[in-house]
Amino acid sequence: MSRLFRLILLCGHVPNGFKLSYIVPVTKSKECISKSLSCDDFRGIAISPILSKVFEYCFLDVFGSLLVCTENQFGFKKGLGCSNAIHTLCQVVDSYVSKGTTVNICSIDLSKAFDKVNHCALFIKLMKRHFPVQLLDIIANLFTGCLSCVKWDSMYSSMFAITFGVRQGSVLSPILFNVYLNDLANIDIVLNRLCLILYADDILLIAPFITFFRKITAQM
Repeated sequence: MSRLFRLILLCGHVPNGFKLSYIVPVTKSKECISKSLSCDDFRGIAISPILSKVFEYCFLDVFGSLLVCTENQFGFKKGLGCSNAIHTLCQVVDSYVSKGTTVNICSIDLSKAFDKVNHCALFIKLMKRHFPVQLLDIIANLFTGCLSCVKWDSMYSSMFAITFGVRQGSVLSPILFNVYLNDLANIDIVLNRLCLILYADDILLIAPFITFFRKITAQM
């Protein structure tokens, strides 16, 4: 494996087998036996090759420091979780109240955000970070030519290409998603007295006046 991973770093390409997966539909509802189901009642779980996951873990272990994001993103970070985001929210609210202002909170849940990530936009964001070209080639290659199929019981569908979104089942995907949203997380630096807290694709906007939300949504 060590020789294979070194060769990947050297040539900037990953084996095609790394980019294959199959999707297992899992029901969201506990009442799946007693009612008829539609496609919206299922969540697709992608199963990826173990060797590709091992490579991505090694990649993160060595180069993870190049993919750090802002402190107000609490999702997909080691040692941080929902409780840390709630604690930060409480501190921000107390700060506003202590200054004698009201607190207005707007909650945003991005619909199917992971599946809608534009690959070119992600690569541009990495380039703006001065991400090493050799490593960028590897990530771009990981996202190019990805194929998947749906497994239902013992049956498999035809393979189809995945051209949008971060790769489900990938170790790198949550980290790259944070990088993708990082510019949004920094908006609170641009707009005075506006705080923004993220937990993966869940966003909280906190401001003393509702009019501040118009400014932030205009930039989003």
